[in-house]
Amino acid sequence: MLELLNTWLESMRFTCELQAVISMGLVQLAQGGPRAAAEANRMITEKIAAFADAEETLVSALAHGEGFLIAAERSYTSVRQRVRANSHRLLSAARLPAGRLLESL
Repeated sequence: MLELLNTWLESMRFTCELQAVISMGLVQLAQGGPRAAAEANRMITEKIAAFADAEETLVSALAHGEGFLIAAERSYTSVRQRVRANSHRLLSAARLPAGRLLESL
C-alpha cells in the first residue's frame, strides 16, 4: 500500500513540475523577441533528444533482460532529470536583478 502511495505522490509531483516548466516556457514565448526564438528552438531540440534518450534507455534495459517496469522506471528517470534541469534553467531566466520572479509567472 505504501509503494502505491509513493508512486502516486511522485506522479503528482512530476505532473506539477512539468506543468510549471510548460507554463514558464510559454511565458517566454509570449514575450517575443530573440529570447523567444531561442526558447522555441531549444524546446524542439530538447524534446527530440529527451525522447531519443528515453527510448534508448528503455530498449537497452529490455535488451539486457530487465522487466518492463524496471525499464520504464529507468526511462522515466532520464525524462525526470531533463524536466528538473529545464525547471532550474527557466526559473533562473525568469528572475529579475532584485531576485524577484516576474509577476507574469
